[in-house]
Amino acid sequence: MSHPLQMSCNINSSTSTGRPRGPAASCVSAARGRAARGTVGPRGARGAGRPPAPPTARADGCEPVGARDPHGSPPPLLQERLGHHLLEVMPTESGSCSTARQAKQKRKSHSLSIRRTNSSEQERTGLPREMLEGQDSKLPSSVRSTLLELFGQIEREFENLYIENLELRREIETLNERLAAEGQAIDGAELSKGQLKTKASHSTSQLSQKLKTTYKASTSKIVSSFKTTTSRAVCQLVKEYIGHRDGIWDVSVARTQPVVLGTASADHTALLWSIETGRCLVKYSGHVGSVNSIKFHPSEQLALTASGDQTAHIWRYAVQLPTPQPVADTTQICGEDEVECSDKDEPDVDADVSSDCPTIRVPLTSLKSHQGVVIAADWLVGGKQAVTASWDRTANLFDVETAELVHSLTGHDQELTHCCTHPTQRLVVTSSRDTTFRLWDFRDPSIHSVNVFQGHTDTVTSAVFTVGDNVVSGSDDRTVKVWDLRNMRSPIATIRTDSAINRINVCVGQKIIALPHDNRQVRLFDMSGVRLARLPRSSRQGHRRMVCCSAWSEDHPMCNLFTCGFDRQAIGWNINIPALLQEK
Repeated sequence: MSHPLQMSCNINSSTSTGRPRGPAASCVSAARGRAARGTVGPRGARGAGRPPAPPTARADGCEPVGARDPHGSPPPLLQERLGHHLLEVMPTESGSCSTARQAKQKRKSHSLSIRRTNSSEQERTGLPREMLEGQDSKLPSSVRSTLLELFGQIEREFENLYIENLELRREIETLNERLAAEGQAIDGAELSKGQLKTKASHSTSQLSQKLKTTYKASTSKIVSSFKTTTSRAVCQLVKEYIGHRDGIWDVSVARTQPVVLGTASADHTALLWSIETGRCLVKYSGHVGSVNSIKFHPSEQLALTASGDQTAHIWRYAVQLPTPQPVADTTQICGEDEVECSDKDEPDVDADVSSDCPTIRVPLTSLKSHQGVVIAADWLVGGKQAVTASWDRTANLFDVETAELVHSLTGHDQELTHCCTHPTQRLVVTSSRDTTFRLWDFRDPSIHSVNVFQGHTDTVTSAVFTVGDNVVSGSDDRTVKVWDLRNMRSPIATIRTDSAINRINVCVGQKIIALPHDNRQVRLFDMSGVRLARLPRSSRQGHRRMVCCSAWSEDHPMCNLFTCGFDRQAIGWNINIPALLQEK
């Protein structure tokens, strides 16, 4: 049997380390479990509501089982046997067993409250270990020790942050006192959390404003330098051609005298216009679907139109040009800042614009073989054959005189979007939604070779020929690529823009590409990818909706570029090409 002094020392030593063992540890663990479940009793009443089981007598006359107090006090029988030892060790206590138990409980409660307040670093680091050891864990001892070390590191990190926070607060107080001495202190002895937040946000806003000012200044310099290079490139809006009742898909210029402008519209009609006066000369209404494209014969007064009614029509026209009228001066500098305008601000369509002009209702020839919308059509060199492109994924080559199908060009995986012929050779290029365009060679009657150009990541909206062996393609992936027919692996130039590109056209003599965009802009680039100009657009002039197509007319003295869009109008422009090339 242990000496009472030794027992008392053991109890105190276990308490000082913050890691109680035996019954006291089990009581702490049970109390924490009840706290997690929300069933803990009054503070200090450990085990409240669960009275200890009555001691049971033993046959050998020794102290009964469970006689020891759960808080570590000796049982009454043991106190009676060793009373003189207890009096020597603890002379301040009475001989009463109940009084001794109360004193012991008081000391133990005090030691437990000390542990709960985490008065020392050793007790704080021992808290997670105590929790782990007090629970029935299946983790290996090495894992448990690693977790304890990590918990200790986390606690030290938080302690460092707390100390740093205190130092910052002291610095803030020092600065506040200095400001108060200078008469600039904020009301109150200390800066509240909201005031600190306000000052921090104010400082942040000042820094943000400085960054914005610097960014605007740098970008303004870039824009100013860019505008300087195009200041002498005058782009003049000459004439607006208004008369269609729906969006205009395509625009083209006649290659023979008299030179007229042709437009194809979703209102099922095609109109021929006087370039000088803007007056409608001829109306073709032979289609029963949207008219998607229009092209003029290279030597005769014939027009070729493609339609959503799955046919292409060839029709003859005869026009007499009216007397030209003076043109109002609407000169503007290229690169003018864009002014936003609503889609509702569309030109008013006069109901009698096309009613006074002659109307053609029956085609000369109807080309029928497609099973889907005919999206485009063009004349081969010489004008004896025509090619059509359709949403049925095929392009067909027809004989104009007999309207017979000569060749069916298959190979595209999705709908075709455009077709174009070479001005001097029997070459055809077709573009498709399958992100490719194909070159068809009919120069050798016995061999019809096909070359596939892959370089875009979205629908190829158009591909057109230029002088020499180059092809220019535009796509919905917002890029335009210039290709060499002798090297199809990669483009020789790439133009990147900010909007999808529709049917492009190239000024053959000066090699200038006109790019119509979905975002209502029209931009001019050279073949090497250098941007030359942007056509002016404001609330008073320019397109108000998507620009669908562009067409050059190099020899016309009045208008050398035409554009059309879904704002139901076509526009004639005069581009000062020498100024563009000079600034290049």
